[in-house]
Amino acid sequence: MKILLPLIAACFLSSGLALAADTANAATPAVEKKLTSSQQRMADCNKEATGKKGQERRDFMSQCLRAGKPAAAPKDVAVKKPQRMKDCNGQASEKALKGPERKAFMSECLKTK
Repeated sequence: MKILLPLIAACFLSSGLALAADTANAATPAVEKKLTSSQQRMADCNKEATGKKGQERRDFMSQCLRAGKPAAAPKDVAVKKPQRMKDCNGQASEKALKGPERKAFMSECLKTK
């Protein structure tokens, strides 16, 4: 009896550990995470950049990663805004607008392109 109880306990303990190990192994395979669009772009650019080194690689990666992003606002927009302000001001002066009426007119005029 003294030998039988520890033997039974050892069997239960080892079967529990084996079951836990099987459960842990079953969960890990076939669990693949989907890449985000930026991660996928990075992976694709990395594949294309094989063989390039140093500054050439950095320039290529920068260009490749930027390809999917929308272009920045053109610089001439900054030039057009002061011109639009000048035109709207001229129109408000021609109409002899003052105070809140001028402010409302200028606001609407500057919103339109």
